[in-house]
Amino acid sequence: MPTELGLIGQDLRTPRAAGIAGMIFALLLITSEVMIWLYVPSASEAQRAVVAQHSRELTTALNLRPFAGIAFLWFMGVIRDRLGNLEDRFFATIFLGSGVLYVAMMFLSGAMAHAVLTLLATGSHVPMTSSSYDLARQEVFGITAVYATRMAGVFMMSTSTILMQTRIAPRWVAILGYMLSLVLLLSASTRTWLALAFPLWVMLISQWMILPRGRKLQTDAATASPN
Repeated sequence: MPTELGLIGQDLRTPRAAGIAGMIFALLLITSEVMIWLYVPSASEAQRAVVAQHSRELTTALNLRPFAGIAFLWFMGVIRDRLGNLEDRFFATIFLGSGVLYVAMMFLSGAMAHAVLTLLATGSHVPMTSSSYDLARQEVFGITAVYATRMAGVFMMSTSTILMQTRIAPRWVAILGYMLSLVLLLSASTRTWLALAFPLWVMLISQWMILPRGRKLQTDAATASPN
């Protein structure tokens, strides 16, 4: 009896934990992106004077990203734990790999941008020439807007497939994920604001997990799965 009560308690806590972690990730990343766009409207063409002028606000925005990445890793771990025997190894591998690569690229671009901001804001004795600044700016933009965003698209596609197979979320959530993933994969580098599609989709899944009907759907799917 205690073991059964423990399993029931875990089933009740896990979806809510995933939902909370996903909400934290989405809110932190959206806040960071919006702050950067407010102070540097065109990240791929930002001039040194503009970036240095808003270095404090941009540093605050970048400092949110590590916590967003931690929340996203927690979100991934809780979802994998919740799937249990329902997990498909092939798509689970793509799910895990693309998610980890996304976080790694987000951390890498954030660290590079933070280093540039530090040099510009503190007037370091190490001079930053125009060519080195342009190179660093394009590298940060490329990692964030091209590679990380496309990894987010792969993550959305694999997650949507898992949602369709396990039916732990409504079909329309998975179909929406397929559509948005194609948009990110095909046009991420030309429309920077499309990066918001990923955290908003994660927020949608998280809200569904937190709602009572979402937890009921996940419990029904787990009950119907073969032992």
